[in-house]
Amino acid sequence: MAKKNPVAEEYAKAAPYYESRWSFYVDSTTRNTIERMDMKPTDKVLDVGCGTGSLLYRLASSCPEAQLSGFDLVPEMLDVARRRLRDNVTLCAGLAEHIPFANNHFDIVISCNMFHYIRNPGLALKEMYRVLRPGGQIVITDWCHDYITCQLCELYLRISNPAHFKIYRTKECKQMLEQAGYAQVEIERFKINWLWGLMTAKGKK
Repeated sequence: MAKKNPVAEEYAKAAPYYESRWSFYVDSTTRNTIERMDMKPTDKVLDVGCGTGSLLYRLASSCPEAQLSGFDLVPEMLDVARRRLRDNVTLCAGLAEHIPFANNHFDIVISCNMFHYIRNPGLALKEMYRVLRPGGQIVITDWCHDYITCQLCELYLRISNPAHFKIYRTKECKQMLEQAGYAQVEIERFKINWLWGLMTAKGKK
């Protein structure tokens, strides 16, 4: 019998209540990510690990002419996304290490709240690089290991949650992006409350 992916297993169960249970976290992280994007109204945007589509929903509302796409490992999360997003938003299932889109296709690739689940972050970053057009931008928001609360959270999750993989420091994140080929890498740290210390990393192809 094939071994189940722990991330898929956890979020398949969480999909029906994810938005309501984590509303503050989802709202804060998606809003902060969008504030840090340099997006034009008609850009082609890919959301890697789009989940229930919260970030795509905000982008569709503010930039109705943008060409939006998203993919996620968990079909149950995508089912929720499809119910809330307009029909011309492309959604499909897939892994960040094997992005199901063509080379040089997107103006912006974003990822919010999921990078700490990726088992092979170097390969995922190279895949995001591949699907970006020359001059395109990557924007990643995730937990930041520079904060003591995230360090404690990391210790707890490593013991208790098989879906969790790793939380990165800003220095580690910058190094990974540069090794994957990105230029003009910038990382900003911020907190949304006493617990969640985050960072948004940006870079160019």
